[in-house]
Amino acid sequence: MSSPNEQEGADEKPAEGTPADHSSVQESETGLPKESPAGGEQEEDVEQVETDTESIADDLEEQDNTQVSLKEGKSPEKEEKKISETFFYSYEDIYSRPFVTEDSGIPINLLTLKYSFGYDCIRSVNLMVMDSQSLLYVAGNQVVILDLKTKSQSYLRSSSGGGIGFIVAHPTRQYFAVGEKGEEPNLIIYDYPSLKPYRILQGGTKKGYVFGDFNHTGTLLASIGSSPDYMLTIWDWKQEKIVLRSKAFSQDVYRVTFSPDNEEQLTTAGVGHIRFWKMAHTFTGLKLQGALGRFGKTAVTDIIGYVELPDGKVISGAEWGNLLLWEGGLIKVELCRAGHKPCHNGPVSHIVLDEGELVTVGKDGFIRVWNFEAIDTADSVDETGLLEMEPMNELRVGRNVSLSFMSKIHDCGQPFWYAQDANGRIWKLDLTFSNVTHDPECLCTFHSGRIEAMSVSPMTYLMATTALDRSVRIYDFISNSQQSEIKFKQGGTALAWAPHVVNPNGSVIAVGFEDGVVRIIEVYDPKELPTFAGRANIRNAEINLKQAFKPHTTAVTALAYERNGDVLATGSKDKTVFFFAVEDEYKPIGFIHVPGPVQALQWSPPSHVASMLLILCENGYVLQVPAPLPEKQDTASTYHIKNLPTEYFHFYSIKSRIKLEEEIALRERKKQEKEKAKLEWIKQLQEMGKEVEEEEPEEEEEEPLPSIYIPEEPSPILCGFYSAPGKFWLSLGGYDSGFLYHCAFSSNEHQEDPENRQDEPFEVIPIEGTDDNPIHQISFCNSRLLMFCGMQNGALRVYPLQDKDLSVNTLKAYWSLSVHDNDYGQIRGICCSYDDRFLITCGGDGNIFTFNILSPEDVHEELKAKIPPPRRGLEKEKAAEDIEDPNACNIEEVKQKREYERIMKEAEDKKSKKREELIALRQQFLFLLQKNQELPKHMRLQREQYEMDRRVFEELNMQTAQRIQLVEKELAWEHEKHLIGLQKLQNWFRDSLEFDTVIVHAIQSNHQISTYRLVAISEKYYQDKERPSWKKTVLKRAWKKKEKRESIRDRKPRVVKREADKLKTKVRKPTTCFIERKREQIRRLVEKSDKEKAKIMKRKEEWEKLYKSKPSDDYEDPRDVQAIKEVQENMGCYKLKTATDYRVPQEKYMNTEKKTMQLASLEVLIYKKKVNMNKQIMSLRDFKVSIIEEIRCLLQELKSVQAALDISERLPLPLIPQLHPDEVPEKRFEYDRDILLKFKEEQAAKAKLQEQLEESPSSGAFRYSLKSSDKETGSLQQTASSDGMKRSSSVVIEQQKIFVIEKAEPTEMELEILKREKIKNLYLQETLINKINELVTNFDAELRFLRHKKLQLDVQMKYADLNYITWFEELLILKNAEKNENLLQGHVNTLQSEQEAMQSKLNSYLARMEDKKSEIVKLQECEKALYASFQASLGENNEFAHFLTKVLKKKFNCVKKKVERETDEKDESEEESDEESSSESDEEDSGSEDEIFDISVCPENCDKALFQNTIQLREKLLDIKDALIREKKVAAKLRKEYNVLFEKAKSIEASLNTAEKELDIFQWKKQQKLNDLYVVVPLKLHQVEYFFNGEIPRDFSQALVFTNQSLEYLQKRIVDLHHEKIMQREIYKKAQKQYKQLVRDKKEMEITIQRLEEKCSQLMMLKFGRVVDFEAVQARSVNIRLEELELQIMEKEYEHSQEIKECAKRILDLEQKLMMLTKENTRKARQLNQFCLEKQQLETKLDSLKDDWGVEFQGPRTADMKEKARMESQLKRLAHDEAILREEINFLSRKDGHLIEQLSLLTRNNQFLQPSSPQDLEAPDQIFPVLKP
Repeated sequence: MSSPNEQEGADEKPAEGTPADHSSVQESETGLPKESPAGGEQEEDVEQVETDTESIADDLEEQDNTQVSLKEGKSPEKEEKKISETFFYSYEDIYSRPFVTEDSGIPINLLTLKYSFGYDCIRSVNLMVMDSQSLLYVAGNQVVILDLKTKSQSYLRSSSGGGIGFIVAHPTRQYFAVGEKGEEPNLIIYDYPSLKPYRILQGGTKKGYVFGDFNHTGTLLASIGSSPDYMLTIWDWKQEKIVLRSKAFSQDVYRVTFSPDNEEQLTTAGVGHIRFWKMAHTFTGLKLQGALGRFGKTAVTDIIGYVELPDGKVISGAEWGNLLLWEGGLIKVELCRAGHKPCHNGPVSHIVLDEGELVTVGKDGFIRVWNFEAIDTADSVDETGLLEMEPMNELRVGRNVSLSFMSKIHDCGQPFWYAQDANGRIWKLDLTFSNVTHDPECLCTFHSGRIEAMSVSPMTYLMATTALDRSVRIYDFISNSQQSEIKFKQGGTALAWAPHVVNPNGSVIAVGFEDGVVRIIEVYDPKELPTFAGRANIRNAEINLKQAFKPHTTAVTALAYERNGDVLATGSKDKTVFFFAVEDEYKPIGFIHVPGPVQALQWSPPSHVASMLLILCENGYVLQVPAPLPEKQDTASTYHIKNLPTEYFHFYSIKSRIKLEEEIALRERKKQEKEKAKLEWIKQLQEMGKEVEEEEPEEEEEEPLPSIYIPEEPSPILCGFYSAPGKFWLSLGGYDSGFLYHCAFSSNEHQEDPENRQDEPFEVIPIEGTDDNPIHQISFCNSRLLMFCGMQNGALRVYPLQDKDLSVNTLKAYWSLSVHDNDYGQIRGICCSYDDRFLITCGGDGNIFTFNILSPEDVHEELKAKIPPPRRGLEKEKAAEDIEDPNACNIEEVKQKREYERIMKEAEDKKSKKREELIALRQQFLFLLQKNQELPKHMRLQREQYEMDRRVFEELNMQTAQRIQLVEKELAWEHEKHLIGLQKLQNWFRDSLEFDTVIVHAIQSNHQISTYRLVAISEKYYQDKERPSWKKTVLKRAWKKKEKRESIRDRKPRVVKREADKLKTKVRKPTTCFIERKREQIRRLVEKSDKEKAKIMKRKEEWEKLYKSKPSDDYEDPRDVQAIKEVQENMGCYKLKTATDYRVPQEKYMNTEKKTMQLASLEVLIYKKKVNMNKQIMSLRDFKVSIIEEIRCLLQELKSVQAALDISERLPLPLIPQLHPDEVPEKRFEYDRDILLKFKEEQAAKAKLQEQLEESPSSGAFRYSLKSSDKETGSLQQTASSDGMKRSSSVVIEQQKIFVIEKAEPTEMELEILKREKIKNLYLQETLINKINELVTNFDAELRFLRHKKLQLDVQMKYADLNYITWFEELLILKNAEKNENLLQGHVNTLQSEQEAMQSKLNSYLARMEDKKSEIVKLQECEKALYASFQASLGENNEFAHFLTKVLKKKFNCVKKKVERETDEKDESEEESDEESSSESDEEDSGSEDEIFDISVCPENCDKALFQNTIQLREKLLDIKDALIREKKVAAKLRKEYNVLFEKAKSIEASLNTAEKELDIFQWKKQQKLNDLYVVVPLKLHQVEYFFNGEIPRDFSQALVFTNQSLEYLQKRIVDLHHEKIMQREIYKKAQKQYKQLVRDKKEMEITIQRLEEKCSQLMMLKFGRVVDFEAVQARSVNIRLEELELQIMEKEYEHSQEIKECAKRILDLEQKLMMLTKENTRKARQLNQFCLEKQQLETKLDSLKDDWGVEFQGPRTADMKEKARMESQLKRLAHDEAILREEINFLSRKDGHLIEQLSLLTRNNQFLQPSSPQDLEAPDQIFPVLKP
């Protein structure tokens, strides 16, 4: 295959985009973006991925880091050549061909594709419409082009053989792209309809393409790669260049699309993510920037379908069926249907924006059309983020439809849609939604999902397939058509076409299903059936269910007919194999258990002597069993075959050992080659004549051999077949793949446990390329010359067999072709036609392919499939009964159930016989008892005599007691449970009741009154009502206490402060009267000047205030404004609340809390009223009870009275009123054990009646006899008790009779007394009866009165209930609106707070700006003052004035300042920059003349002082200017910030106004909702004043309801307003007159002011000679500062005089001290002189006594000499001190100002003047010793 550049003679490939930017942080060295972990992508809010254009050659081939720059890439030397528009590749050069082993002789066209019957409908997008008659879809390694008219197919094979990832059509339908799979796959652009390869794109991904999309103009193509790189690539596909590329995500990406309105925007979506991409132009080139969408509160979902909207938003679907509206990388709103129903019941698979309508396609089979504008402007209304919306139109395509994708095409000018159904259909839809809309049309139907099983007819060219889509289909692979289809309740998993020995017609098929059912179906030609009237639509073939049975509990995995056709074997995942006898009706033989799930079943071929079944299990077990004989199996109780001879083989892995042996052989071979090379080298050296020293061979350290590995889980057996009796071949998956294993069953008769077996194959054949791609299916042609192998990767292999036996040599050469999908299209079945002309394969990708074996040119005769004819009598047979329940019992379970029922029936029969015997014995015993009773008493047997043994009864009683105890223990938990249940019921239903329904009945009438049934009201209502008052009282008390404490605290500091002030006045330093007077004088002057200034300022302020108070032209009196405001607030709004301009006042805003309080207050009021009435009724009942008691007492008294009267005189006794049960309902809950037992008996009787148990008549009679005996005993007891009562009464009567008889006849006195007693008794009788009647009458009257009150209360309660209902409905509305209202109110509050904060900021900025303005003004004044001082220093007519002015204005050489100034100028405003630039230019112009003079040197004859002053002023001027510039910059910056804040304040104010309007609108809408509620207003006829034609209308909808007070107020208000209007007119007239008078007064005042001003100016001219500022004169009349300085001088002189006095006083003290010291010194000197004289006298005496004594003491003494010297020195010091003292006295006498300094000097030099301790004063002798003469 030649490239386009080679075709055109180019030397290089076309350059593929611009080079990558190495500065990009997120790119790898090869230019690809670095892969970021998935967690980082999910944590980042918006991740930006920027990639650059890059070279394919550098990226994929050379992997070089060096890349050419953009300029070099565009240089003319390396100008790239473009691919011609007319260039095409050759399809023959690029499509993948079959692989054939070299030198094998196998023809390349061994198999040729004939037709594709399947459809991979599980792919998300596998449908492409090029025109109205052609559909394209992917089938394995082919793109199928289906002609809808002819149903013919054409094919495009993949170029790599690795599969096809996607197909997508160009917007013009002129091209379509095919993205392939495999290593470094291609992306091929085909031309349509020529189907020529137009462009081949390479290097876009590593393993396979997933999806692709053209942009709207068709110039660019975007593709997405699969794992591991997930690369997003943007192609300039016509030039085969990569424009941009980036990693899309770290998980599976499903789709990528361009935005139809902005080609620089893309969107990708997939597992748990959606990403929004932009192609941005940066300074480094074109970049891809990806922003990951954030789900926020919404649950993360896989996104399959989405669409880009024109404004950049994106609508995507969710797994739960709702729509998500994305904006700015966030979910703006989630759309659902009304009632929070999802938009679709399942994932949204595809979304289309078509002609302004949004169309969504769902997995639920619905297509819904939505209002695009409503969705585009949608926004969430509450915190849930959901928005309810209904579709405009919807179409349900059909039942059991799962739509995945839709494509639009125009057919004859009318739009149609072709839809892909994941359940195996392609639909043609009309979405016009009009009267002439076509119904959905199913164009094609296929299997859905993988094909589970396939089989070919043994008689004709028919094949049958089944899948988990619950269908079985029959295909004619000659005419390439589907003949028939039948649907069942469960999916099919296995299928076998019965051989011709079973059915010669070839019409019977056995199908296994996933619920364990096996169905026998038959195919027939319905045309051969007898025709009858009304039959139409006769198809080519029909399928009839012949028989259904369920041998297994789980999926059937294998079916196999025995070679003679006598037995059918079925295998299942439930580890069983079932055998059936094949007859007209299949009959079960039995089943066996196997060690694992059955993978495959195969009967031994006819070449084998015995008919054996090979059973392959998934977990590595292989079994061999013979065909069981039906007549030898006992199926009476079970179908389990226990004694069937079974041979086991448990595969033991040997692959590791094989690898080890290969490694050992390889190492040995390498060692031999090394030895051989060494010997040749030695031989060469010897030939060259060199001596070779024999060296000891160094032992090389070899790598350790790999250890033997046995997988923990056994490798699954995939397929196998017989090779010889007892021998078989196996293909395994997992670790042991890569070989065919030849195995044999053990010949040992004694088989050990299968689980402990470790059987190894005796022969192994390695299969090339199957280590990771095992063989799943093996099949042979009928002649067994070809072996077909179906691989895991969907490839088909053909091995030619020469000797019909497998060996290493025969399996070396093979033919291979990738047919099905390489990822999930493993081959599930391979079958040859009965004549070996055709081969059929089916795979996991849902595809079915038919192939011609050898070239179709070899077939010369026409072939045709013949459909089997129907059986005789088929049309008369009843339909076979199917098993539709997936949980139905299997054959064995049915058998076991029947056996169990049989055993249970036998047991019941035995029990019934025993019961009949017991009943007969009981009847016999009762008959004996009856006979015994009929005997005379002395002959009867006692009850004890019937007891044969007393111990038996004791034992029975003990057992009964134990049983009772046991039952009590067993029922303890139940007893406690029911007790707790009763307590809970009482707590819930009774304790919560405060009043139950009590009905009080009248005594003499039928009147009655009942209480209200009330539930105890919650305490929170009372807490809410009572708490505030309690709080108020407590708070008042606390407040009063706090006030008292604070008053006490305030008093204490005042007292302390007064005392401190007093102390201060006492301690204050005294001053002289003169200074005090002077100070007082100055203070008065200051006060006077301050008063004058204050007057002036006050006058100014008054003027300013007056001018400010001057009203403007549009001034309004505040009183009027306030009055208008009060009127507006208080006059009331009488607009109807239903009016459009009605606005709810803020004080009348109603929220949930207020409404809840209203309801609570109403409920409490209702409750109190009802409680009050209940209390009255209960008191009435208590009154009735007391009346009954009183009547009983009266009746008792009446009876005693009537006892003394004759019977004829006795009046009838009144009846005692009785309490009805409903008057005391609390007694219903009073119970005891007897009541409970009676209730239990009643319940048991009811249960027995409901249960319809069949009982024998004898047992019923026995029970009746027991009941009758009980009744008899009860009646006997009752008669006995009544006899006793009668006897006692008769005794009493007899006693009375005896007493009467014993009495004597009465006397006259006694008769008179008896007469009086009689009269009294008659009166008492009448009185008591009247009293009783009066009590009854009064009670009835009370009841009627209370009943009347209750009726009135009932009416009020009804009104209250109606009001409550209305308020509750309002509460519901308020609750629904509460969230939105809170959000709006919160928004308004937030904006108000922001506005306040912004206003405070603005005020602060204004204050700072004012400060800066004042500082700038000060600096400008300083500058003016400096110029003024400079002019003053120059004087007049200075010849150097011009020069010095230039010096002053000359800038300093301050480079740093200049640079700073230039940098700061960038931030200044334009006006300031212009002013500064102009000023600088002026200064520079002025400075341009400095070339004449050297301003740095003072010229001659110029005053140097003036020059230096100018230099200094220049420095100050520069500082002032710099400060001025800085201040202006700061001011400008403040102005900018102020303007920004002002704009923000404006926006906040606008937002606040908008928010307030929204809140008002919301309140209005809420009010309208409240207005929609119906309010019941009961009215009487006299209250109705709304008439129509003199009659009351039927419709009151236009009527208004007013209270009488409101109506009277309105009528009164009309009169008041009329009077008020008259009064306001009078006030207006008065105001007009007043206004005219004020105008006249104003003119007169202006004239007066002008005259006074003229007079004032004349007086000033007379006094001062000119007009002066009198305020300044007043302010400057006294120099306060001078007066203060004079006062300070006086204070200082006073202080100095005081110090001089202190010093003089101190000098006097020192003189006195000196005099005292001198006297003391004189006294001491005299004493010393006396001692000296005495010493001389003593010495003379001694000398006279003895001249020799004291020789040692003669001569001068050293001690005396030292003492003398010391005394002399001290004397000198005293003399010096004396002189100093004299000088000090002189100083003091002069009163010199330096006295203090001299004194301090003296104190420093003479420390003896100030003794430091009292010891110094006490020892004056040490200081002034007496000197010797």
